[in-house]
Amino acid sequence: MKAADKIKDLEDLEKICFHRRREGRRIVFTNGCFDLLHLGHIRYLEAARSMGDILIVALNSDQSVGMIKGPLRPITRQDERSEIVAALQCVDYVILFDTPDPLPLIESLQPHILVKGADWPMEQIVGADFVVRRGGSVYRIPMIPDTSTTMIIERIVKRFGSGNNPG
Repeated sequence: MKAADKIKDLEDLEKICFHRRREGRRIVFTNGCFDLLHLGHIRYLEAARSMGDILIVALNSDQSVGMIKGPLRPITRQDERSEIVAALQCVDYVILFDTPDPLPLIESLQPHILVKGADWPMEQIVGADFVVRRGGSVYRIPMIPDTSTTMIIERIVKRFGSGNNPG
């Protein structure tokens, strides 16, 4: 299967989730920008996938990333980010979203498990109440210290931003 085949719209994912639930499969949902993929992202997604049978990654659209991270982000366009994330073995499906948060997706897809990074306090995890009310679970995965897209950008600017030759 090609990575691009894992990128779905809401209608397709609703059908997939309905059938997987009927089969007794546990659906895991997470979301994020995943702008410059790094080791922290990989370990986070692998940990999320290990919590169930199917991992759905909701990816912030370019517009959504800009609202959250500012006008200089994302670095990588949504079509590229979605295919890169979909190419990971641990990811079953990717869906893009434009809304300020993924609550409409969580309510539509009804995952058994909701996962976010431990940098999110439990009371601020969007959709947590919905998942728990339906009998599901919410988990926070520890972050890898000193690993983030912002840190990568800062390193690049420091090394190459003042006319240093990248070659």
